[in-house]
Amino acid sequence: MQLQRASGSRVRFSNWLPWSHREDYAGTDYPGVYVIAWSDSALDGRPFSWRQEIIYIGMTNSVAGLRGRLRQFDNTIAGRRTEHGGADRVRYRYRSYKRLQDALYVAVAAFGCDPTSNSPRDLRTMGRIAQCEYECLAIFVQRLKRLPAFNDKKTALKYSLTHRKRARRARRQA
Repeated sequence: MQLQRASGSRVRFSNWLPWSHREDYAGTDYPGVYVIAWSDSALDGRPFSWRQEIIYIGMTNSVAGLRGRLRQFDNTIAGRRTEHGGADRVRYRYRSYKRLQDALYVAVAAFGCDPTSNSPRDLRTMGRIAQCEYECLAIFVQRLKRLPAFNDKKTALKYSLTHRKRARRARRQA
């Protein structure tokens, strides 16, 4: 996998990989942007493209890199721990982890930098990662006239919040 540079405007995403192989990407130890798609047809190995099946666009500047952020997403959709807001929205709609993970694909753009550094180069790269996420969202909206389903906080409910409220309501009624 080719790492992104701190300058330049074109971001290159990896080919699509099945969710179960998300940690196979070289470069996932670095920060970056990730795009998740839900598809009935196999996307694995296909070049990245903007498509209607994209359900979430995210980024990380964490020391744990893309690998850590994708692991948080997985922990949340699997119901192990709620560690990712977007994934919590996915879990609200898709309750079966097995069926969900079989239909999920991910593409990543890793940026070579040290998130613990205060060097101007690394700080600029981390800023570019955040800018890249918003640019990706803008491209998606421009092409498909909507946000990815689980980036849309106005319409996508969170599993953890809705089920916590239901549990409280049930206890009050008992």
